[in-house]
Amino acid sequence: MGGFFYRTKANRCCKTSFTEAMDFGLAKLPKSAKKTRRRAFVRSMYFSKQKIFLDLFWRHLYQKNISNRRRRIRLLEAGLELIRKSKLEPSKIQNPNNSKEYFYKFLGKTKDGYPFCVQIKEDKNKQKWLMSIFPK
Repeated sequence: MGGFFYRTKANRCCKTSFTEAMDFGLAKLPKSAKKTRRRAFVRSMYFSKQKIFLDLFWRHLYQKNISNRRRRIRLLEAGLELIRKSKLEPSKIQNPNNSKEYFYKFLGKTKDGYPFCVQIKEDKNKQKWLMSIFPK
């Protein structure tokens, strides 16, 4: 991976409190994620429109402290856009604790130039999960 960033059309959320940022982030979820009765997902251009499931992201988010959650949730809209539209190759890292799992790290920049990363986990069944969105 050469350090290329996908430039999103979305900016960071301007909300300052966690609850406001969370409401804003949930409003920006794709319609497919809101309508589904099962696990919420988005489709990825890089992975040939395969599903990227979102439920692991929420569990991971709530393990963080409140200020870290707010920083990450403010990047949700830009992170989801990166997953849906980016065709740039991510870095691929094998999980040191499980040789059948891989992590993909995508680099992005918001419209206002704020760098961030999106991490996706691929398990042994080839299912992909959004792990984290965080500032770079």
